[in-house]
Parts: sequence; structure tokens; C-alpha cells
Amino acid sequence: MALNSRRMILLLVCILLFCCCQARAELLSVENATISVTLNTDNAAISVADKRTGQTWGQQPQSAEFKADSARKIEDGIEIRLVQVPMDSSILATLQLDKDLPEFTLTLLGEGEPKWPLRFPHPFVTEQGTYLVVPMNEGISYPVDDQTIEPIRLVAYGGHGICMAFFGTTDGQRGYMAIIETPDDASIDIRRSGGRFCVAPLWEPQKGKFGYARKLRYVFFDKGGHVAMCKRYRAYAQKIGLFKTLKQKQQENPNVDLLIGAVNVWCWDKDALAIVGELKSAGIERILWSNRQQPAGIKAMNEMPGVLTSRYEIYQDLMDPQVVKEKLRGVHSDWTQAGWPKDIMLDANGSWRKGWQVKGKDGQMYPCGVLCDKQALKYARERIPEDLATHPYRCRFIDTTTASPWRECYHPDHPMTRGDSRHYKMELLRYVNEETKLVTGSETGHDAAVPYVHYFEGMLSLGPYRVPDAGRDMSKIWDEVPQNVAKFQLGHKYRLPLWELVYHDCVVVQWYWGDYNNKLPALWDKRDLFNLLYGTPPMFMFNRDFWQQHKERFAQSYKDICPAVRAVGYAEMTDHRFLTPDRDVQQTQFANGVTITVNFGTTPYRMPDGQVVKPTGYYVSGM
Repeated sequence: MALNSRRMILLLVCILLFCCCQARAELLSVENATISVTLNTDNAAISVADKRTGQTWGQQPQSAEFKADSARKIEDGIEIRLVQVPMDSSILATLQLDKDLPEFTLTLLGEGEPKWPLRFPHPFVTEQGTYLVVPMNEGISYPVDDQTIEPIRLVAYGGHGICMAFFGTTDGQRGYMAIIETPDDASIDIRRSGGRFCVAPLWEPQKGKFGYARKLRYVFFDKGGHVAMCKRYRAYAQKIGLFKTLKQKQQENPNVDLLIGAVNVWCWDKDALAIVGELKSAGIERILWSNRQQPAGIKAMNEMPGVLTSRYEIYQDLMDPQVVKEKLRGVHSDWTQAGWPKDIMLDANGSWRKGWQVKGKDGQMYPCGVLCDKQALKYARERIPEDLATHPYRCRFIDTTTASPWRECYHPDHPMTRGDSRHYKMELLRYVNEETKLVTGSETGHDAAVPYVHYFEGMLSLGPYRVPDAGRDMSKIWDEVPQNVAKFQLGHKYRLPLWELVYHDCVVVQWYWGDYNNKLPALWDKRDLFNLLYGTPPMFMFNRDFWQQHKERFAQSYKDICPAVRAVGYAEMTDHRFLTPDRDVQQTQFANGVTITVNFGTTPYRMPDGQVVKPTGYYVSGM
């Protein structure tokens, strides 16, 4: 009897617990004409039913980190308070449905000291045959079933992450995207769940605290795939002030027109005028000459039609003078040595942040300090006007500014949040552009800088898939092609022109200076096809010997690519499509009527009008 009684009590307790859990796991829903959104109050998972297609998107909780404390419906939305265990902190999440559009926002307010990074909301489950849409540099698609891809975390606050604040999933037509409306302290986390890739946002602390409200906007599509995502983000960029066209910039600075359709040339030969003359004799008419020159050479090139004179500069690196004295062979002319130690950036522990490393006389590597972004502008105000007084450049390339992440600084004299870091980086670029009247470029790229720059070196080159030491051994020509370079960097089955679909008519983008058209001769033809398809100019890097050996091939790249790039240089890219299921044949369209079709494959492709595009060939119409 006693045993049976204990069993009966245990059974009753289990039933009671089950009923309590069921009662607590309430489903709260809101809907409009296009979508219905439901929140599970037990685990904070969201599901979305698209009334246009009948498809349902559901989130998969990744951990038991959050427990619901309370939840209620509000006008056109749902509010839920989540307790983060085992920490003594909570989050107030507010889901607000748009009255008409298939969109909702999720706003997070934190209390206490949340565990970092904060991974919420949960990722939406992906389906077989779909792919992630990720604006890593120019853009990439990750098939969710592809087991060869490594999980990755990408910051939203720097060029070596996502360069536009969104991500998404699509089957080529239907899909969803998430716009990170507060990206300064955010990342995205791409990992597998149930064997398939999914993506979720990560929220990072602002100086150790939750700080401001974090906001995410979800948008659902019944058609259009990655193109529709980009056009929605373009509208968002216009709304928040990130949008400024090259035509507007050219009206402010006529020299911008010299950039449109110009090949970016990095050449280390001291006799620049002779090389430029040979380039022009070979039919290469429009040239961005990037390597610094003496005043007479700059002036002579300025008098040549179609030549834009530029030089390299950086406002990040400076070295401990004691290390310079004892360990190095000299000081780099672009280091801001006057900033040591008063203007260096300190981390939360009070240590100076480590930057670019240089090799000392003893063969050891020594890190530079990082100049605080808040202090950089004063050095630019000193250096650039003084340089321009004797060297009449028309352009400036500012290295690292949009490549390096926004950083926090804990120096008591010039503290910064990441948002402050972004602001001061943009102030530096704004100064170069607006006050010194120089055509302005920066490294890799990020759309925070779109209003302030004219070109990005490196946007075409996906950061994780460049050749090893691309930033150090720039001049090395690679005869063997690394697997990741072939598969992803030049992999037409993976790559997407996401940046061009949003900002083609706002910023000119190029390959990275350690990843240029002639870097891997075996892939030279394919790089040219990407330049054509995306409406972007090539980049060449060479010394005199390499130029002499390959001048006809350089000229062919220019003649194949640059007339079309010049034709679409001020135009919006309106569409990108795969014309074959294997993605071998792709096509882009531009607002001025130009259509560019390229064939990355090995068999000819016949277009509807009868035009045949041969393997590794192209066809341009509408020019």
C-alpha cells in the first residue's frame, strides 16, 4: 500500500507539473493581411505564417538560457520579459507588427548584467535546398546543406564582417531577411542546427553593459530572393541617410568622373610617367594611379586625360618609440608617431590595443599601437594640407579605416564606445572628401561610409578566402590556386553581388591590393568575368618586368571590362539572376538599360534572342 501511494503521489505531481508547463507555454499571436506572427511564451520562439504562400517559418531555441517571466499582447504586438539564467538579469522584448507590410521589429531592453554575447532571438530553421544570404564584403550565399563550409561569426561593425547590416535565407524566391537596425555592437553567428546552417544575431555589450535598446527588423518575401532583400535594404539605407549617389558626388567634385571606368594600378616602378605612357599606348585610357609620386610626376599625370592621381595613407598605426630605437630598422612614414602615448587606444584593462605587426632586426614581430579614432582627425588636418601644398594629388586612399572594426577606447582623455568609433572614422573620411576635395577611398568597405567615400579597395575580395598573407606579400604572383580561393573567392556558385544591388550607383568597388586581377594567372579570366558581371573596374599590380611580359593581357582585361563599367558606372544594378540551375550562366541588369551576361561554365549558352555566349565568355547589350 505504501509503495502504491508513493507511485500515486508521484504520478499526480508529474501531471501537475505537466499542466503547469502547458499553462505557462501560452501562444500569443498578432497578424495583418500578409503574415501571422506567433510567440511561444515558454521558450520565446517565434513562428511566422506567410498568408501569401502558405509557408511557415519557425525558430529553433538553441539553449535554455532564457525563461519567460511574463508576457502580454499590446497593440499590434507582443511584449515578453525574459530572465537570463543563471545570471541576475532580464530582457524586455517587444515585438511590433507592421500594420500592412510583411514585417515586424523586435526591440530588446536589458536590465542587470546580461551574459555576453547575447544570442537572441533564436535562428529560424532552414529547409533543404535553401541558402543563406550574407553580405560578407561583396556578398556570398551559403547552401544550408553544404558540409564543406565552416561555421563563422561576423561582426556588423567593420569591413571584415558583414558590410551591410542584414542577413537572410531564401530558396531563390521565398525567404526572409533580418535588418540589424542597431549594428554598432552586433554580430551574426552562422552555425549548424539539425545538420543545416542557420543564422542568428549576437548582441555585444556597450562598455560592459546592455546600454541602449537593440533593434532587429524581420522582412518576409513571397518572391524575389536575394534581389528583393537587397532592394528592401536599399530603401532602408535611403531612409536612414546612408545613401548618396556617385552622380551627386561627381557634381560636388568633378574629379570623381575620372574614377568611373578606371583601372586601379598599383605599380612600384619609379618611372611612373613612362609606365603610364605605355599603359595608354596599349589602349588603357582611364587609370587610377595609386602609388605616390614626386610633385613633377603628379603634375604631369594630372595633365594627361583620364588619369586620377592618388596615394596611400593611414591613420591607425603608431609604434612605441623605444621599440623603434631598439628593435626596428626605421619608422614608417605614415605612422602617427606624435600620438604615442597620449593618443593611443586603451582596452578595458588599461592596456594599449595591439595593431599591425612589423618584423624587427632580430626577426621577431612587434605590434604597433592603435591610434584612437577620436584623435585621428587632428593628424589628418595637419598632414594632408601640408602634403597637398607641394604634391597636387586628386585622390587619397585611407587604409584600414573601414576595414578595422569600430573599437571601444578606455583612455580617460578620449573614451569611446563603438558607436563613437564609427562616428570619428566617418568624420575622418568626411574631412578627406569634403574639406580637402579629394576623391576618397578606403579599405575593404562598410556602408557606414557610403556618404563619405567614392571607392573601396577590397570589397570584391571576400576576407576569409583571400590567399595567405595577402596583406603583407602583395606583389607575390601565385601559380598554384589555394582551394578556398577557387571555391569561394572565385566561386561563382557561391558568390552574390549583394553590394552592387544596393550601392552600385553610390560607390566604386575593386579587388583587394593583395588579391588583384593578375594575382593568380590561372584565375585571371574568371576575375575579369566577375568585374564585367558586377560592373566593377579591375585592379592591376605589377613591376616593370611583369608588365613587359604581360602587357597584351593587361590591355585585354581593360578592353573587355572597362567600356561596360564606364557605361553603367552611374547606374543602379536592378537585377541579378542565374540563367542556369548550376549557376554557370549569370546575368545582371542596370537601370540605364544595359544587360550583361557571363558564362562561367564549360558549354555554350544560347540566349532567347539566339545570341550564343561561349564558355568563359560574355555578352553585353544596351550600350
